[in-house]
Amino acid sequence: MPTRKQPAPAKPRTTVKRKPSATAKRKKKTGNTFNWYPYAIGLVLILLSPFYYGYVVKFFSSTWRWIWDSGKPATYRTYKSFDIDIPVAYKIHGIDVSYAQGNINWQQVAAMEEDSVRIRFAFIKATEGLLTADPYFKRNWREAPKFGIVCGAYHYFHPKKDGLWQARFFLQNVKPESGDLPPVVDIEVTDNVSPEKMRQELTAFINHLEKKIHVKPIIYTNISFYRQYLEGYFDAYPLWIAHYYQHELKLPENTNWWFWQHSDRAYVNGISHEVDFNAFKGDSLQFKQLLIP
Repeated sequence: MPTRKQPAPAKPRTTVKRKPSATAKRKKKTGNTFNWYPYAIGLVLILLSPFYYGYVVKFFSSTWRWIWDSGKPATYRTYKSFDIDIPVAYKIHGIDVSYAQGNINWQQVAAMEEDSVRIRFAFIKATEGLLTADPYFKRNWREAPKFGIVCGAYHYFHPKKDGLWQARFFLQNVKPESGDLPPVVDIEVTDNVSPEKMRQELTAFINHLEKKIHVKPIIYTNISFYRQYLEGYFDAYPLWIAHYYQHELKLPENTNWWFWQHSDRAYVNGISHEVDFNAFKGDSLQFKQLLIP
C-alpha cells in the first residue's frame, strides 16, 4: 500500500532586523556629540578682551623685567623708556642740558614717565668763563618752567680766569628768582693752575653769588676731582656729584651732597641727543627747602 508523504516540517521563523533609517542615525549621533561651539566662541571673546590682553602683556613684561634685571643690585634697575639703569631709592629725578642737546621740546620732556620716574628738575647751562653764553640758555630757561620743571642755571668755571668777574658775567645773563634751584658752579679742571689758586678763584665766585642771591650756590664736580681738590674745603656748600654707572654714590655719609649725576647717556622724549640723568638725595620737602625763597 502506498505510503502517504508526510508534510515537510515547518521552517522556524526568522526575525529580519531592519536597518535603522538615516534619520535615526542622525538623531543618535547628534545626541552623543559634545557641542563645543559656545565654548570656542567664549574663548575667542576672552582672548580678544582688553582685560585678558593686558594681563598677558603684564605677565610677560614682568617676567622679562625679572630676567633683564637678574644679577643687578636690588637698588638699581633698568628703565627701558629712558634706556638707562636708575637707582630706585630716589624719588625726584632730573636732567642737565646745554647747547649740546639742541632744540628741546620741554612739553614732551615733562610728559615722559615710567613707573613714576619723570623729569622734575633741570639744570641749564648759562655761561662759561668770562665771555661765553650758551646760545640755548634763554629759550630753555623760559620754556622749561612752563611745563612744571624746576630749573637752576649753571656756569662752567675756568680756574685760570678771575672768579669774581666770572660770577659777575654769570649774573649778567641769569636772573635767579624765588622757586628756582640755587645757581651752580661747574668745576671739573684746574686749567693748569695750582690747587690753591683754583680754590681761591672758586671761593671768589661763590662768595659773590651768595652775597647777591642770599643762598649758597651748588658746587658741581666729578667724584675724583672732589676727592683730590675740594674735599674738606667747601663742606658747607651743597654738592652735585658726577659718578656714572654705579648702583650707589660712594661717598661718606656726612658728605653734603644733594644731587647725583649717575648717567650721561639717557634718552628723554623731546631731546634728540643723549642727556645726563640726575637724582635728588632727599624727599619733596627737602627739595622745596633747597629752592631760592
